[in-house]
Amino acid sequence: MTGALKPLQGKKIKKVRLPGISQILLYAMLFAIAVIQLFPLYWMITFSLKSNSEIFGGNPVGLPGEWLWSNYSKAFIGGNVGQYFLNSVIVTGVTIVLTAAISLMASYALTRMVFKLKGRLNALFILGLTVPIHSALLPIFIMLRSFKLINSYAALIIPYTAFAIPMAILIFSGFMASVPRELEEAACIDGCSVYRIFYSIIFPLMKPAIATIAIFTFLQAWNELMFAVVFINDAKYKTLTVGIQSLAGQYTVEWGPMGAGLTVATIPTLIIYALMSKKVQDSLVVGAVKG
Repeated sequence: MTGALKPLQGKKIKKVRLPGISQILLYAMLFAIAVIQLFPLYWMITFSLKSNSEIFGGNPVGLPGEWLWSNYSKAFIGGNVGQYFLNSVIVTGVTIVLTAAISLMASYALTRMVFKLKGRLNALFILGLTVPIHSALLPIFIMLRSFKLINSYAALIIPYTAFAIPMAILIFSGFMASVPRELEEAACIDGCSVYRIFYSIIFPLMKPAIATIAIFTFLQAWNELMFAVVFINDAKYKTLTVGIQSLAGQYTVEWGPMGAGLTVATIPTLIIYALMSKKVQDSLVVGAVKG
C-alpha cells in the first residue's frame, strides 16, 4: 500500500468545482432569454413554409406538416419581392456610401481644421440628433415635390443620408480625437497635402468607425417604412418594407408568401449583425473612452 501511494506524493490533486446554484440560475435565465429572442425568428421561418389552413388550424407554432417552398417562388415572382429587394439594396448601399464619405470629410474638418463658425457648425450637426426623423415628413415631401424627385431613388436616399450624418459625425469625431496629430505633422513635413493626408493616413485608421457607421445606416435605411410609403408610389421604386405590404390582398391574405418576404428582408440584417457586431462594440467603446 505504501509503495502504491508514493507516486502520488508531492503532486497536487486538482479540485473539481461543481457549478453553484447561482451559476445554474444564471445560465438558465440566459438560456430562457435566448429562446425568447430567437422564437420570433423561428416562428417567422416556419410560417413562411405553411399554408393558411395550417397557420390558422391546429399547427400555428410547430414545424410545417408540408414544407411549401413554393411560397418563396410566389413571393419573388408573383409578389415582385426580387425587384423590391434590389431597390432596397440600391437605396441602402448608396445611402451608406454617401453618409460615410460626407461625414468622414466633415468630421476631419471639424476636428483638425481651424475656421470661423467651427463651433456653431459642429453644434448644428449635433443638433440634428435631437430631430425625430418622421417629424420632418411634410416639409421634406414638399421640397421633394418641388424638385420633382417623388417616385425616385433620390426621394429616399437624400433624407436617409441627411438624418444619418449627425450620428456618423459624432462617432467619427470621437475616433479622430484618438489619432495622434504627430502622424499628420510628419506627413506634412514630407510634403503631403491635406488631401493626401486624409486619404493616406486618416482614412485607413477610420475603417472600424466606417464599419460602425455602415451598420447603423444600414439598419436605419433598410427597415424604414414611413418615408418609403409617402415618397414612393411607383412599384418600380418601392423598397422591400413597402413591397411586402402589397402581398396582402384586399379580401384575403396568403400569409405563407408574406412570411417568405419577411424572411428575405430579415436575413441580410442577421448576417450583417453576426459578422460585424464585434466591430460595433469595439468602435463604440473606443469612441466613448478616447473621444
